[in-house]
Amino acid sequence: MNEELELRPDQWDALKALRAPAENPSKLGRFAVESLITLGYVAMRGDSFAITPAGRKVLVRGSSQLLLDLAA
Repeated sequence: MNEELELRPDQWDALKALRAPAENPSKLGRFAVESLITLGYVAMRGDSFAITPAGRKVLVRGSSQLLLDLAA
C-alpha cells in the first residue's frame, strides 16, 4: 500500500472535512491537522486551513480504499 494511503482515521476525517471551505477549524482534531500539515496535505491560510494539491490527490486516490474499509 502507498504511504500516502496509510493515514489514521482522524487524519482522513480532517482531510475530508477540509474539502468544504466553510469548515470551522476548531471542530477539527488539532493533532490530525498538524500531522497533515507536516505531510504537506494541508496548509495554513491566514486563520484557516486549506487542502493542498497533494492533499486533494491523496483524498481522490484514497477514496476507493476508504470504500473498501467501510465494506469490510
